[in-house]
Amino acid sequence: MSRIGRLPIDIPAGVDVKIDGQAVTVKGPKGELSLTVARPIEVALADNQVLVTRPDDERESRSLHGLTRTLINNQIIGVTEGYSKGLEIVGTGYRVAQKGSGVEFALGFSHPVTVEPPAGITLTVEGNNKLMVSGIDKQAVGEAAANIRKIRKPEPYKGKGVRYAGEVVRRKAGKAGK
Repeated sequence: MSRIGRLPIDIPAGVDVKIDGQAVTVKGPKGELSLTVARPIEVALADNQVLVTRPDDERESRSLHGLTRTLINNQIIGVTEGYSKGLEIVGTGYRVAQKGSGVEFALGFSHPVTVEPPAGITLTVEGNNKLMVSGIDKQAVGEAAANIRKIRKPEPYKGKGVRYAGEVVRRKAGKAGK
């Protein structure tokens, strides 16, 4: 039996969970998220808890059991607390500035790079070299942060580029002198 999948999910106060067949909708103070559960997995509500069960021990059922439980739990956390991911801009002359709802980067290119946030994502600039990506959908926050990091990945020689907050960039030795 899945160790994660069989754990019940407690529903905090202020969160409303609706189950309609294979569709699970979670509504909370920060917004609303929905999920379509894969076919063999069953979701049920029982005394202020969400229970995820599987009908058999087939490989597909086992793999989807823990995943489904985690996705529903992430939705509940998202609509109550939300998710955020920090980015740091490292390098001489590299900076970020708020431009309306989006942000504008100076990353050593011949032109500034403007990034508009996808729906449900908020970009907040802290100083001129820190950026916070936040929202209620964990997957969307991670994807938006990864797409911003992809503009200029940290390079291994000087460590310049856009990196996650707290990310350690492995440095290489440069050319050896004679």
